[in-house]
Amino acid sequence: HQTEGNNTNNDFWAWEHLPGKVVDGSVSGLACDWWNRAEEDFDRAASIHLNALRLSIEWSRIEPDPDQWSSDAIERYRAMLKHLRDRGIEPMITLHHFTNPLWLASIGGWTNPDVVNRFAQFADKAVDVFGDLCRMWGTINEPNVYAVYSYALGKWSPGGTDMKQAFAVMKNMALSHGAAYRSIKAKQPDSEIGLIQHLADFHPVNENSFFNRKVVDVRSAVFNWRVLDAVMQGRFKFPLSLTSVSNGLSGTNDFLGINYYGRHLTKFNPTAFGTLWAEESQAPPDTAWPEPWTDREISADGFYKLIMDMHRRYRTRMYITENGMADFDDIKRPAYILTHLAAVHRAIKQGADVRGYYYWTLVDNYEWVEGWTTPFGLIGLNPETQERTMRQSGELLGAISQANAITEKIVEQYAPQVMGKVFL
Repeated sequence: HQTEGNNTNNDFWAWEHLPGKVVDGSVSGLACDWWNRAEEDFDRAASIHLNALRLSIEWSRIEPDPDQWSSDAIERYRAMLKHLRDRGIEPMITLHHFTNPLWLASIGGWTNPDVVNRFAQFADKAVDVFGDLCRMWGTINEPNVYAVYSYALGKWSPGGTDMKQAFAVMKNMALSHGAAYRSIKAKQPDSEIGLIQHLADFHPVNENSFFNRKVVDVRSAVFNWRVLDAVMQGRFKFPLSLTSVSNGLSGTNDFLGINYYGRHLTKFNPTAFGTLWAEESQAPPDTAWPEPWTDREISADGFYKLIMDMHRRYRTRMYITENGMADFDDIKRPAYILTHLAAVHRAIKQGADVRGYYYWTLVDNYEWVEGWTTPFGLIGLNPETQERTMRQSGELLGAISQANAITEKIVEQYAPQVMGKVFL
């Protein structure tokens, strides 16, 4: 949805066209026009020596109506996957990245228990038609973010504000992941399949405050770990255990995907039930993200900490499936990339089994209710003209990819201010 353009048959297309839902009043429109020209950007990825690319397939294109499969959509995705493989780029397909077919939304979406079987059927179809071109699968992207934004905070479709319902959605997403894993594995035993989770480094504003520390503990446990505990340990812990009983999840991951962006300075707010009694504070100016996300702090140390937390909790293979920064001027992004890659390398040296790193994102894309205000791309995009511009940060990641290392020469050329900080 963020890149293809004209995904008119899903719930987010409907949502973004409602007044006041997107901060800049924009709609996705053509997005990056990947439905027509993805191969041009895949060539740009190859030109900066990337050997892997993560992309999503749109459920509402492939199954526009229940049990109706679009051969045209399937062929378009096959053409994309073939183009990647022809250029030595390994694809990872994500099956669900926040959008739902309108027909699914009309029957309750992820609150309807039937979604588990529906999603497993979609996964089964996907491996049938794409399995010869893809062996790496992310089942669901950030079930914690989707459930909170769509069902607790009311920011995304369907605009729910019921925390208990959000917990039920997290549970249904965990169950759907397990069902999809089994569907794919039955037909492609050598596949790699994993859930992709957003991990946030919650940090107390005042470390001496008991309530600040406790709300950080609660928020981290529920937001970061509860869904992962379910799919790794096979049981639901409080508060997900409030909603129903389930089983069959243990052993349904070949890897876990980590999406990480920054540190969230957090304090206790007794009225903020929708965010688990937590309120976020502005980050210090020298370590804050650029506008408009100045409440997010740049913290490579937080990244290292969470990778090691994941390693200690689950002892599993990991991929960094998203890590990046929105930065119009590309001023802070080069240093961000260098220090965060160094944090990954440090974690690997400490025993973490990290197999790959996917920067978010290749090309500026439509960033949900932030619209076009948050450019994450290694490649800049003018959405009105579709003009692309390779940024310095794209050249930087290309140099690292080509060298398969962070060298002193690379640091001196792209971000000399972090010299000495990345050689750990």
